[in-house]
Amino acid sequence: MRADPWGLINRAHCYPRLVLAGFRRYSAYRAAMLAGLSTNVVFGLMRVGLLLAVIGERPRVAGYDAAAAVTYVWLGQGMIATVSMWSGFHVAERVRSGDIAIDLGRPWDFQLAELAGDLGRFGYHLVTRMVPPVAFGVLFFPFRWPQRLSTWGWFAVSLLLAVMVSFGIRYLLNLSAFWLVESRGLISIYGVASGLLAGLVIPLHFFPEGIRTILWWTPFPALMQDSLDVFVERGSPLPAVGHQLLWAVLLLLAGRLVQRSAERKLVVQGG
Repeated sequence: MRADPWGLINRAHCYPRLVLAGFRRYSAYRAAMLAGLSTNVVFGLMRVGLLLAVIGERPRVAGYDAAAAVTYVWLGQGMIATVSMWSGFHVAERVRSGDIAIDLGRPWDFQLAELAGDLGRFGYHLVTRMVPPVAFGVLFFPFRWPQRLSTWGWFAVSLLLAVMVSFGIRYLLNLSAFWLVESRGLISIYGVASGLLAGLVIPLHFFPEGIRTILWWTPFPALMQDSLDVFVERGSPLPAVGHQLLWAVLLLLAGRLVQRSAERKLVVQGG
């Protein structure tokens, strides 16, 4: 039995370079970054107005006061690109073109290589797409900062796990192209559903209890709501971070198993 079945140890030096390459790749599209940032701020203002109208004169709604609602909005706007809920489906395009055969034949672990590139993207968007909307919210609205120093550490871990969960879901959607060939329909359905089910459109705590219970059995809250709850210190961070960790592990393992099946399908088809 091989001691390093996926070649992770022998080729470990290439993955930090892929992280850096991912950072540099996205830093090249500055106009797109500025356009996306402007869009985030505009929609953030609309969402703040809507949530504050819902709260009205009441002190709290579903545990949210005005400051918590504003924090939820601007932090969520910053997380859209940082977590990458609606982008990162280039692998499906390479499956359709047949270029995936080259990727799978390279001397690396393909899943880990893709994850490394996505972490580089995360680093760039953390600075350029998350910090500015949050800074805008801090300047012009009441903002709820964490009261415990440990919350910052928990939030950093939670945010990283949210990226891992997002990558796991997107990787599986990308691999579906091996069977569907045209996977854009499935990806579009995910794009529409994820914003609502992850807690971007409205906090999941606004939903009836039965719906919330069902949603917590899915990975969607791990994309956004868990991290937002950690930041505003809505109870202990352990359940939220534990939920994210569980789904990150399950999705990455599922991605590896599906990739193995896809590789066999590629060989059988003569790709």
